[in-house]
Amino acid sequence: MVTSHTRLLACAAAGALALSILATNAPATSAPTAKAAAPKYSATITRTAHGIPHITAKNFGSLGFGAGYAAAQTSTCILADVLLTGRAQRSRYLGPKGHYDDGVAMNGTNLQADALVTDLHNRKVVEKLLADPKAGPGSEARQMVTGYAAGINKYIRASGGSKKITDPACKGAPYIRPNITAMDVWYGVYMANILASTGNFLKQIVGATPPSLSDPGLPSLATFGIVPPELPTSAELKKALGKDPKSPFGSNATAVGRADTSTGKGMLLGNPHFPWNGRYRFSQQQLTIPGKYNVAGASLIGSPVVNIGWNRNVAWSHTVSTAYRFTPYEYRTVLSPFMYLSANGLIKQLEKRVVKVVVKNPNGSLSTVTEDMYRTPQGYVIDDPATLMGWTPLSFFAIRDANGEQLRTIDTFLNMGKATSVRDLIKRQDAGGGMPWVNTTAADRNGDVVYADHSVVPNVPNSMANVCMTPIGRVTQQLAGLPGLDGTFADGICKWKTDADAQRPGIFGTKNLPAAYRSDWVMNANDSYWLPNPAQRLTGYAKIIGCENCQRTLRTKVVSRYVMDRVKVGKVTPAVLRGFEHQNRVMGAEVMGTAALVKVCQAANGGDACPVLAAWDKHSNITSRGNHIFEEFVKRLPGGGLLGGETYWKVPFSSADPMNTPRDLDVTNGKVIKAMKEAIAYLRSKNIPMNATWGSVQVAGDRGAPPIPLGGGSGDDAGNANALAGRGPSANGGFLKPITYGSSHIQAISFLANGLVDAKTILTYGQSDNPRSPWSKDQTLLFSQKKWVSFPWTTAQIKAQKISAIRISGN
Repeated sequence: MVTSHTRLLACAAAGALALSILATNAPATSAPTAKAAAPKYSATITRTAHGIPHITAKNFGSLGFGAGYAAAQTSTCILADVLLTGRAQRSRYLGPKGHYDDGVAMNGTNLQADALVTDLHNRKVVEKLLADPKAGPGSEARQMVTGYAAGINKYIRASGGSKKITDPACKGAPYIRPNITAMDVWYGVYMANILASTGNFLKQIVGATPPSLSDPGLPSLATFGIVPPELPTSAELKKALGKDPKSPFGSNATAVGRADTSTGKGMLLGNPHFPWNGRYRFSQQQLTIPGKYNVAGASLIGSPVVNIGWNRNVAWSHTVSTAYRFTPYEYRTVLSPFMYLSANGLIKQLEKRVVKVVVKNPNGSLSTVTEDMYRTPQGYVIDDPATLMGWTPLSFFAIRDANGEQLRTIDTFLNMGKATSVRDLIKRQDAGGGMPWVNTTAADRNGDVVYADHSVVPNVPNSMANVCMTPIGRVTQQLAGLPGLDGTFADGICKWKTDADAQRPGIFGTKNLPAAYRSDWVMNANDSYWLPNPAQRLTGYAKIIGCENCQRTLRTKVVSRYVMDRVKVGKVTPAVLRGFEHQNRVMGAEVMGTAALVKVCQAANGGDACPVLAAWDKHSNITSRGNHIFEEFVKRLPGGGLLGGETYWKVPFSSADPMNTPRDLDVTNGKVIKAMKEAIAYLRSKNIPMNATWGSVQVAGDRGAPPIPLGGGSGDDAGNANALAGRGPSANGGFLKPITYGSSHIQAISFLANGLVDAKTILTYGQSDNPRSPWSKDQTLLFSQKKWVSFPWTTAQIKAQKISAIRISGN
């Protein structure tokens, strides 16, 4: 029973989380063009254990109102930052030289971020999409976003403004005021849409510089019709294109159907691997319109809708897709770097975009800085020699961005929450046409499961690519799967195609996108669509979506192996499904074997490291000893770790046996032995004992985190399903591996008889990003202990776990 004292503490904690969000002096483009009577909103927010909000309202506008208020309570500073970025005012308040990093793709200075976003505002990109009946949102999505902005403003006023914020990251911030508009939220949504495309080229767009006598732009001689003599490796090129094999943006998802479950119904285990800091953190929520809409799960900060979750009949999760969201177009320059050849011999001129950004000077005064960018009708010019797409006297590249042409993401997720089966889910997703950069894996009450990559992909079939690729474009396709097209014919034969069943022009329709419906199981762990189940191969799709007959990562193999090994001995029960998450098997070690590891260690003169490896349980539990040696070893193997090091296996990869090849490490290979020697030397230099437990070296590293020991580990290199990584830790930097990325909103959903749902979740970093909140690290402790939260789904469950309730209303 919850005591009154507990309720008072919870209410006080909720108040202490004081948000207050965003900014003064919004760009003129953010203001509504016409004034109308604002609707009245009303919602009830009931918080249960761990601060999870359950929002109930009578319509979608009020539902968004409650979601905005709840998000402001628990994600104060992140939400403020999202909106500040969408307003292009980072430099004004945080200074132009400050570093902006969204933790996934967009990385540069505040000035660079503001310059790009200011130009989006100047061009009224979002406003035009909102007016577009095909590419713009529907009425319910608009209502939710408008309500969401109003809910944020309501909380700012109710909490007393920025001076009442307890989070030191933004306490007293002058940009936090109750003047948020729906347009601000939409720009935030748009920036998330383009993270895997335009966002990845922030520096290359803002810094694009035409060639000159002093800087001809020919460091590698890469230019139209000329392929440089020295090419980047596949891994180097993929990294430059935002698909770094050593630092993947990814996830796992497994759906088990009636043929393999103890219940005869569907089950889903979803584990997105996302940043633990910044705007791509998840928060949990339940959204309910009684009798009309009821969905729960996780939302990215700034999103009023549930992105990954479940309803009474369907559960789904997402994994980052291998498909590209853009294509580069290469243009021949004529007479000057600013003139280019178009079809029929016509000569066109580049559009020069002059952008003025207000910046804060060191003395606190304001001034204006001007940045230049360039565009063709297809998109922004980039200057990026690392991807062979530099601006030279003979050619330049511009990128066309498929996600830059849509604002349908909120619609897509909102309507997926209404789905009644997995087929209905994908049908609604296709009708939305706004799944930006992820695959979908889902299970339903009937016991059917689906894997689908029905995301937004430029409609570039292989036949068109073969005709339209330039010489450099063929190289980028061969090395990284990205076709570079001839800009001369960008409005003709090289223009993106249109499928009859596509939601809008320029993207692939349903029939040309991969999907697999089954009754046993499907999975994805960021490899291509080719093998959703070892018994089914999806082939014949465009190369821009992903590879076929290609090697699988160790993470894919271990996620598959969990199910394959279980069904050999029995059905998958809800408890077994949950157990998959915390088995912490290290597939790389299983494939190599103890004997091989010991031989390599002995050849490397590893001393006391060798008996530790001999006794290692080949797991990454917090009590495991030897995993730290293995992780340091595999990340030093040339070629990108175990996946890229096929030459170090005696048995190479075979597409006829993808789950069991490559294998048998060559223990006599000098580079393998060198990797082990360097790994052991590194650990010794850090004074880390060879027999250290994994939990003593891998701990939470996000903002304000105590050194909580964590199981799991390296995903693709070592082969952990429970993938964790340290990327710019905010805390506990003295440990070998402070975690700031990886397993995030984990959900194990099992459909039961009589309409019941067994929903177990864990939000690894907690519901609030405020380190002073009681909901900051409570779930991290549970994650460390391999425990779950029983997510209250029914009215009775919510009532039993209730710690606070508030009814809010306003405009």
